[in-house]
Amino acid sequence: FPETHGISFRIQIPVKEVLDTDVLLKLFFHLPVSYPSTVPDISVTSDQLTRAQCVDVREKLLEEAKQHLSEPMVHDLILWVQQHLQDVIKQSATVCNEKTTLSKGTEDGIWMLLLHLDHMRAKAKYVKTVEKWASDLRLTGRLMFMGKIILILLQGDRNSIKEYLILQKTSKVDVNSSGKKCKEKMMRVLCETELQSQHKRFQMFEVKEYSALEELQKEFETAGLTTLFSEFVPPLLK
Repeated sequence: FPETHGISFRIQIPVKEVLDTDVLLKLFFHLPVSYPSTVPDISVTSDQLTRAQCVDVREKLLEEAKQHLSEPMVHDLILWVQQHLQDVIKQSATVCNEKTTLSKGTEDGIWMLLLHLDHMRAKAKYVKTVEKWASDLRLTGRLMFMGKIILILLQGDRNSIKEYLILQKTSKVDVNSSGKKCKEKMMRVLCETELQSQHKRFQMFEVKEYSALEELQKEFETAGLTTLFSEFVPPLLK
């Protein structure tokens, strides 16, 4: 990325014997221009961990990052996660057992969801349905079309986000090749996370078409979502 946006990079870290298995952690860092005076944006994924565990690891890394403000911290964060991953996962399991995910303490926060749809055959009807759901559930964001890429980015109360996902998976929103109404079976959740301070809130839900990747990228960057874009959108072009 150009200097004005800071830099982004991905690091893979093998961590031995976490709960009897080896874990390959994939960390994606975006260092803003103001780094290290501000913490980096971090995203955590791993095939060996659940999404909830990845979210917990990310939250703990961000907490740890705040202890290192004004000094370079990426190396320290990598060492920290190698040493403490087991504890975070155990803690995460305890929290999950004690409380259901829906009543977790972070409910007051605003959550964000990024979905990828494979296609829309009955586009006009599908778009209208998505707009109605977003309005009913008071979700803001974008339904984005760029070439063959279709993305839905939503922000709002966590319960509303979960409710939206249920509607999206269980309602007959499109038609199949025979023209019969059908459910959405080709949807992928790319990211579901709590909104951070550097992310901007969308004021409304809008449907937008983009003629070039740069336009789509700008939409994400304006909302402070550069990392989200660089991690999830370019792979969709392959």
